Amino acid sequence: MSYNPENSATNPQTQPPKKSDDRKIIYGILIAALLGTWGYIIYDKSKSNESISQLQNQYSNVDSARNEIQNEYNDALARLDSATGNNTQLTGALAERQTEINQLKTQISSITTKRNATAAELERARGLINQLNMRIDDMYTEIQRLKGENQQLSTSNRRLNEEKQQLTTERTQLQDNLSTTESARRQVEEIASTLHASNMNITPIRVKGNGKEKETETAKRVNLLRISFVVDENRVASSGNKELYVAVTAPDGRPVTMASGSGTFDTRDEGSKTFTNKVMIPYEQGKRSQVSFDWKQEGRYQLGAYKIEVYHNGFKIGEGTRTLKKGGLFG
Repeated sequence: MSYNPENSATNPQTQPPKKSDDRKIIYGILIAALLGTWGYIIYDKSKSNESISQLQNQYSNVDSARNEIQNEYNDALARLDSATGNNTQLTGALAERQTEINQLKTQISSITTKRNATAAELERARGLINQLNMRIDDMYTEIQRLKGENQQLSTSNRRLNEEKQQLTTERTQLQDNLSTTESARRQVEEIASTLHASNMNITPIRVKGNGKEKETETAKRVNLLRISFVVDENRVASSGNKELYVAVTAPDGRPVTMASGSGTFDTRDEGSKTFTNKVMIPYEQGKRSQVSFDWKQEGRYQLGAYKIEVYHNGFKIGEGTRTLKKGGLFG
């Protein structure tokens, strides 16, 4: 049997094998594409995991840096509290440094409290904390200097207080001495200015119906006693009216008083004493003067000796006695 090419080309049995090969190619392409897709997905996921891991590491590093910076900031604040102590009110250079410190604290707090602070911001916060520590060091140095000055001032004040106390004590002692001296001076002046009476004379007088006066020693006839004396010159006593106390003692030993004008006064040596009457006399410094006044008793005069004492400045300056007798045969 001979070979016929035409028959061979039109032979239907050769076509099916060609379609099967096309499917294989398509399946191969699909499988390759699927594998490529899954490979890309796996690769991309791996990259994503790597990125996530890197981000987590970065966040961890940032968080760790934030914590570290926060600790540094807390340490700086603790140093600040230690430096200032209870000094809630600062003046001068300390107040200026406190203002700068407050500004730095505000800037640092704005970063440390920020949840999404970047590494650059945290680094800036670290620099600000370094500045804060420098300001705190300056403030601490200034405070120590001021404490030293205050210590010197305290020492000086204590010394001045001691000197002031000593001066006060000396002044008090001096004032006491001056008061004692002044009191002694006044006492000496009072003693020196006390008048002295001499030539004491007591004259019993009878006043007749016509007004004429006659000296008498008869008790029942006496109407008044005239007391006279001389005030000697005194160059210390000042000129002016002088108050004299006259104390009359009756023969029975009792002080004589009047309805008005009598009372008590203090003497320098005898204590409180009853006076019969007060007499004001004019006196001129450095000159002698004659004094005379009448004392009239209410009722009849007693028999016996009347004692009359004159006082000035609490001192007795003169005294005298006069005896009244029983008169005549029937007196």
